[in-house]
Amino acid sequence: MPSNTIVERVVADLQKYPPFDELASDVLQDLAQSVSVTYHEEGEVIFSKGDTLKGHAFMVMKGAVRLFDSIEGKEVLVDLCDEGDVFGVRAVFARHDYVLTAQVAEESLLFELPVDKIKHLLETNPRVSLFFAGAFAKSVEEIEHTLTEAFDIGQRLYREQSCNSFLQNETLEVKPVTTVITCPPDISIRDAAKIMSDRNIGSIIVVSPEKHPLGIITDTDLTKKVVSKPGSIKEEPVSGIMSSPVYTISGGKTIADMVMLMVKTKLRHFCITEDGSPDSPVTGIISEHDIITSEGNNPAVIMKAIMQASSRDQLKEQRDKTENLLQFYIDQEVAVHFISNIVTEINDAIITRAIDFSLKELETELERPDVDFCWLSLGSEGRKEQLLRTDQDNAILYADPPSGKAEKIHEYFLALGKKVTDILQHCGFVKCPADIMASNPVWCQPISVWKGYFSKWIVTPEPKAVMHSTIFFDFRPVYGQAKLAAELKQEIFNLIARNKGFLGFFAKNALQNPPPLGFFRNFLVEKSRDHANEFDIKARAMMPLSDAARVLAYELKIPEYFSTVERFKRLQVLVPGMKDLGAEAAAGYEFLIRLRAVNGLLNASSGRYIKPETLNKIERQTLRNVFSTIDRVQKTLNLRFQLDYIRD
Repeated sequence: MPSNTIVERVVADLQKYPPFDELASDVLQDLAQSVSVTYHEEGEVIFSKGDTLKGHAFMVMKGAVRLFDSIEGKEVLVDLCDEGDVFGVRAVFARHDYVLTAQVAEESLLFELPVDKIKHLLETNPRVSLFFAGAFAKSVEEIEHTLTEAFDIGQRLYREQSCNSFLQNETLEVKPVTTVITCPPDISIRDAAKIMSDRNIGSIIVVSPEKHPLGIITDTDLTKKVVSKPGSIKEEPVSGIMSSPVYTISGGKTIADMVMLMVKTKLRHFCITEDGSPDSPVTGIISEHDIITSEGNNPAVIMKAIMQASSRDQLKEQRDKTENLLQFYIDQEVAVHFISNIVTEINDAIITRAIDFSLKELETELERPDVDFCWLSLGSEGRKEQLLRTDQDNAILYADPPSGKAEKIHEYFLALGKKVTDILQHCGFVKCPADIMASNPVWCQPISVWKGYFSKWIVTPEPKAVMHSTIFFDFRPVYGQAKLAAELKQEIFNLIARNKGFLGFFAKNALQNPPPLGFFRNFLVEKSRDHANEFDIKARAMMPLSDAARVLAYELKIPEYFSTVERFKRLQVLVPGMKDLGAEAAAGYEFLIRLRAVNGLLNASSGRYIKPETLNKIERQTLRNVFSTIDRVQKTLNLRFQLDYIRD
């Protein structure tokens, strides 16, 4: 038996790393007493492919161990295990022989973990079981686990540690009021108001004789449509002031469902009917209060404040609150797709209100032209991925002006662009260093000019078009006439169809950032003065996936203004052979969005540059899986467009 001093040292080392950091002290002490500590020199083989399984797994405490396969006489590196990594766990799951070779990459100290002890932990500790079965199993079968599976295991591990996770909101049902107070449409406004007062309720549903909802009256209706009006209309029927039709839903809605409904519809009351339609009897009602009391951190409150804001300071205040909401969601491991949807809706609402403010200000400065326009969000915000307040990327698209009015109309929309971008800057969205904003005359243009821009980029692509392809091709209409954006997108599809070579250029650009597969132990880091030794998650991991998804989306003429994750999910259906890879890429991109947001919130930055030493073991492992997925996505792109035959 090892000496007490050695045992205590083993305990101290084990508890630094998952899953052993989850063990009770007595369990950890028992495990440590059975661990053997071994020294190995560089080049030493721990086990070879085809060897009989040993009675223990291994954990690297100092140094590094290479895991590789031999295929057609060539060594193929599968992984490089460093401090805290566990390998050789096929022995735990009683599979036949090793399928990889483990060789010491540099002078190393290893812990030998007895199989019987690990099996006992698997049977008694579900967290340890999930850990060994998923994230750190290093046989070929485990290495080939899809990222989706590995990511799911990591999520479940985290969720177990936070029993009160906000993810419950995706399954937690909002309890509606089932004792619904109703009235017929011919009752007087006075009588309806008295019922509401006597019952101390804020709304009443107007129903037909069959109890089908016809409309709703709220305190706000009484204030705006009765009290504030001259004369008396209190004896008139309630049908004259009710809001109709009622927004009807079926029962069983979760907090997440209702939050999204409130954000999208801007409504405060929802009527539940037997089949969810207005043609069946009322069974309940859900109000804003019911949702808010179900979950205090509710984005609908922020959204409501934005829509009621009367100054840029109030908009900034709500965007600051959104940062707090984002932090809460991240801490509680809320699903990324939910966070992205909410933050995008809030950002869009701020842009909308900023445009409203600016249009109002311009009334006294310039004559508003009778020309349709559309505000476009570009880049990450265009893809609905701007969780943090990074720099602005936006533009204005407007209908072609009548003859002789082009200059005045351009002057007006440019003034609008400058006002809006100033308000957004006040709210924390810094101005774009490359000046790709609606305040730049170049990016505030009629649709014919925009079509000309895209024609030039597509017909005669040049290096500058590379930057434009990653920003302008991800436009999304936020305010105004969306039909202008739809017309522009269709023109782009037509141009690409007539210029097949562009897709090859587009795809070639998507391969400019290969994944750092050769840097398993030390991630590829920057050498610039400002970000030396930091990992650029945007350029090295996110852009390769978003670029690839964009290329395929335009090749397949996907008309929707999708996020990268949504694009990969659509590609699962549209591209033969991409079902599994699309799912992995979508899951991987969500992981990257979360990781960047966590880093940005922690350091009050854009989150783009990450210090590798701040990543925990699960994050490092998942990043490795993401790099592997990026490699497969890029190989798919290379094969699909035959890029080896395209000269730079």
